[in-house]
Amino acid sequence: MRLSIVIVLIALFLNVSCKLKTKSESIKTVKTQALDLTDTLYKPRTISRNIVEDRNGQMWVAAFDGVWQYNGKVFSNVIAKVSTARFFSVIEDSKGRMWFGSIGAGVYVYDGKEFNRFSTINGLLNNEVTCIFEDNIGQIWFGVNGGMSCYDGTSFKNYTINGEMMNLDIPGITMLDVRPPNEVTSMVQDSEGKYWISTRGNTYIFDGKAFTSVMYDVDKPFTNVRTLIKDSKGYIWFSGNDGLWRYRNQTFEQVTNLFTGYVFEDSKGNIWTSSEEEIGGKWALTRYDVQTLVSPTPKGVIIKSGEGMIFGISEDRAGRIWFGTMNGVKIIH
Repeated sequence: MRLSIVIVLIALFLNVSCKLKTKSESIKTVKTQALDLTDTLYKPRTISRNIVEDRNGQMWVAAFDGVWQYNGKVFSNVIAKVSTARFFSVIEDSKGRMWFGSIGAGVYVYDGKEFNRFSTINGLLNNEVTCIFEDNIGQIWFGVNGGMSCYDGTSFKNYTINGEMMNLDIPGITMLDVRPPNEVTSMVQDSEGKYWISTRGNTYIFDGKAFTSVMYDVDKPFTNVRTLIKDSKGYIWFSGNDGLWRYRNQTFEQVTNLFTGYVFEDSKGNIWTSSEEEIGGKWALTRYDVQTLVSPTPKGVIIKSGEGMIFGISEDRAGRIWFGTMNGVKIIH
């Protein structure tokens, strides 16, 4: 059942930055390492948006041609008999269930035996689910076109984007009445329990009562942020139209001004990104080694260059880095 709450929370401008460090960075390139596309012909072959490893060491890929599971030997399209939708997002929750976000068919949850589907009929704000996140009390959040939905295990609470503001859903206004301008692209929860939410428009912090826009300078909000992560040292990383940034102790630091798509921290504390290259318009997979991250100007090393586009990044138990492309997934040894 969809919860509608007669409250509109006005977004206040955030003024959290006591210091601002804006840095650009020179990135060096190393010899490209070998890529393993696996030894099977049956695998994702289209845009592969997101990749995660589950608690059993299996890899899951949300792709435009299905949801793929890799058991260490072969791929299988686990949802082929259930849905032909394009899939955008995948996570494993704290109960071991897999959640798959689709474009147009809502979200599916898989317990290893059967699928259940949630859509606007059940209270989901929109059936275009672009990201999924589990918070520290087990609620599942869905970033969708036009806002986000929070599922507490029983019902949904919805939030909509209206211009440059995010609001609790207003009774009487549905997604069919007004097409909101932005989609939610990523979510993370900080050490204080606040939610950081990125959209194609502004980026917000939600404290449970009000939304505030995140500024990196006076009247300069972060816009079109594609990925938010919290690393093992407590930094919040931003990647998107304004480049690659990190935030801690009320300080924003710009690592590079190149458009950056995805950010991922590996098991060693290295930070991996996908970004546009300075020349040629191609994309590069870049690693910022943990030893350099203590510097306000960490140096990146391009591991793989010349890609058409790079999407989600992940790591398996063998320490191999996986990344999604326009034509499936690739693996770096």
